[in-house]
Amino acid sequence: MRFLFFIIFLSILGCKNTNSKNVNAAHNCTPSNSRFTSDDENNFIKNTSNSYVGKVLIPGGTFRMGADDNQGWRDEYPKHDVIIDSFWMDIHEVTNAQFLEFVEATGYVTTAEKAVDWEELKKLLPVGTPKPDDDKLAPASLVFVPTEEKVPLNDVSRWWEWRKGSNWRHPDGPLSSIDGKENHPVVHVSWFDAIAYCEWSGTRLPTEAEWEFASRGGLKNSVYSWGDEDLDDGNPKANTWEGDFPYNNSLRDGYYSTAPVKSFPSNGYGLYDISGNVWEWCSDWYNENYYSILKNETSYNPKGPSKSFDSNEPYAEKRVSRGGSFLCNKSYCSGYRNSMRMKTTPDTGSSHTGFRTVADLK
Repeated sequence: MRFLFFIIFLSILGCKNTNSKNVNAAHNCTPSNSRFTSDDENNFIKNTSNSYVGKVLIPGGTFRMGADDNQGWRDEYPKHDVIIDSFWMDIHEVTNAQFLEFVEATGYVTTAEKAVDWEELKKLLPVGTPKPDDDKLAPASLVFVPTEEKVPLNDVSRWWEWRKGSNWRHPDGPLSSIDGKENHPVVHVSWFDAIAYCEWSGTRLPTEAEWEFASRGGLKNSVYSWGDEDLDDGNPKANTWEGDFPYNNSLRDGYYSTAPVKSFPSNGYGLYDISGNVWEWCSDWYNENYYSILKNETSYNPKGPSKSFDSNEPYAEKRVSRGGSFLCNKSYCSGYRNSMRMKTTPDTGSSHTGFRTVADLK
């Protein structure tokens, strides 16, 4: 069992509600479950006719990137100047209906629908590690399972389960479905899955800098996409976890897991669910020291670091995701802040991770 635990949750650490100056820079709110690393070239017929449909123009400009208060983790500091050119961005996350269109047109099979590649996975494990039973390598993905009572928040394995048969069509396991959820964001998509969708649709994933610039919606140095008003004040502003995480959700916002896109007000650029609902993949590699490298310069359309580094899992290459999800709670993971950075291996999928796309100006 110890070996199986190691395969499923490689060096997991949890987030703590602690001032960023006192916590390890390599926080993590989601397990990294390296299955295999594969970016095989896709040879399907592309559909670029709708590349700009459902998008809004994000006007370029200069902004200060990074944390706006002391809630930030150390990898969100220091704030630094960034210049972004104008681009087009989906007004909401890619939905199940949109992803279904892609799959039906191409026959694409997602990472979660494939068996774990043992030959690739064992490269990440100590030499001589025995191969587990084939049943343990079957297609699966990470599913959130609430606890029955209060638990320490430094062990994410308490509420994440590696569930066989979970994928974008069956988000909670083989007996679940997306029937009636066509307008919900697609989940259980790996970074590779998101890239494949972009290749088909003639779009791309946003850079981390583009994503944060768009999230701010034209506001200067605001903590949230809607401004600085606390999440719990006034009307619900995003789909997050309200109550005591991870065992009691008060459902003040009306949703326990994903919500239909556009269920909450948009930000100043007309973007919906840029905070909460599901984490959104970005194109960049994650490096916890990246902002320190940029602190004394103005970056122009930065594309992120040249390589990944997370001191908690130094041998795992990770990509950035942004925006938080329906699981984010201020006591644990306030991922709905503009500057919050999350990261995981690009072959990891989960029940709270999706994406939205962008397109360059014609």
